[in-house]
Amino acid sequence: MLDLAFLRNNLEAVEARLALRGGDNPLAGFRELDRQRRAAITEVERLKAQRNAGSEEIGRLRRAGQDTAAQQARLRELGEQIKTLEEAAKQHDAALDEILRTTPNVPHESAPAGAGPEQNVEVRRWGKPREMHFTPQAHWDLGPSLGILDFDRAAKITGARFAVYWDLGAKLERALMNLMLDVHTREHGYTEVLPPFLINSASLFGTGQLPKFAEDLFKCEGHDFWLAPTAEVPVTNLFRKETIPAERLPIKIAAFTPCFRSEAGSYGRDVRGIIRQHQFQKVELVKFARPDQSYQELESLTADAEDILQRLDLPYRTVVLCTGDMGFSSAKTYDIEVWLPGLNEFKEISSCSNFEAFQARRAEIRYKPDARGKSDFVHTLNGSGLAIGRAWVAIVENYQQPDGSVVVPDALRPYLNAERISAEGRAI
Repeated sequence: MLDLAFLRNNLEAVEARLALRGGDNPLAGFRELDRQRRAAITEVERLKAQRNAGSEEIGRLRRAGQDTAAQQARLRELGEQIKTLEEAAKQHDAALDEILRTTPNVPHESAPAGAGPEQNVEVRRWGKPREMHFTPQAHWDLGPSLGILDFDRAAKITGARFAVYWDLGAKLERALMNLMLDVHTREHGYTEVLPPFLINSASLFGTGQLPKFAEDLFKCEGHDFWLAPTAEVPVTNLFRKETIPAERLPIKIAAFTPCFRSEAGSYGRDVRGIIRQHQFQKVELVKFARPDQSYQELESLTADAEDILQRLDLPYRTVVLCTGDMGFSSAKTYDIEVWLPGLNEFKEISSCSNFEAFQARRAEIRYKPDARGKSDFVHTLNGSGLAIGRAWVAIVENYQQPDGSVVVPDALRPYLNAERISAEGRAI
């Protein structure tokens, strides 16, 4: 959420930056609403001063034994006017608050201007796609043929866009989770946490999913519980309504959770296989940083996520998102896209963002620079480290062999206790 005082003082500049996101101006009615609110408050103060003066006048007249009926009638009239204006000011406050709640974050000046994904800017590549002297299969064919991925039984149990993993398919998912958590906690300095998978509305408001994106979420009927769309939500809200001592920053947290998304706006994209599921698993990285250090932390966060792909020897590229392709809460985002030979394209496997104070203001997460200083909002950051299902796809497609088997990457062999996945999903 944007700072109200900053918005008032820099409205035109903020509108210009938000215009780079595309779409209608979310602040179109702000100036007039704010003017009406201020006018109502000013008039309330003026009428209250008149009422106070009138009360003093009634007291003086009564002490002199004079009639005060006219003055009392005037006070009642002033009271009604004040009540009406105060109600109007409350309505203006609510309208301004709604604007603030639904206005996206201001893009950082280093985010490239653009209308959509075509204007995203590639900043680096790592690795080269393997030369395959055969036609590579997509994971939705290869997985079932290996006996490690089952869509039909998942549809029977739940419905479309769910998957059952069998044997080494299930173990590969678990091995990826363990590798990611071990690397991030043992080598990258993150603290592991296992948060609840059910979250409340206040948590979703804090990270920006509510109220604007309710249709993307799953709600538990009869309860203020939602299924977590990403570990970003429960982990960021660990410090909601708290003030963090400055010496504790940066705080770096890694968490594994299943993630649940309705994908209401996907409109048929990536519906085959497990690229875009209603349930998937992910290791998330979340940081709380001082404002003057947050962009340095964004670079290291992105590097931490990239390190997992390098250990798995999976080719990828990193792009910085343009203003028209960024998420609602983000000020700057890097997407890491892994190469999938079965699809013959790069596909996002991690999105690393700096939200600056946008989420912290909504969730009331502050820090105190020093014992005597005034508290300020922290900057929050997060990124996938990585999306496990898409890493699973990348391994199966990149390490497939002409005979249909899949070689297990060296980094995963100690976790999987296998070197190859054969046609029956057994170790060889």
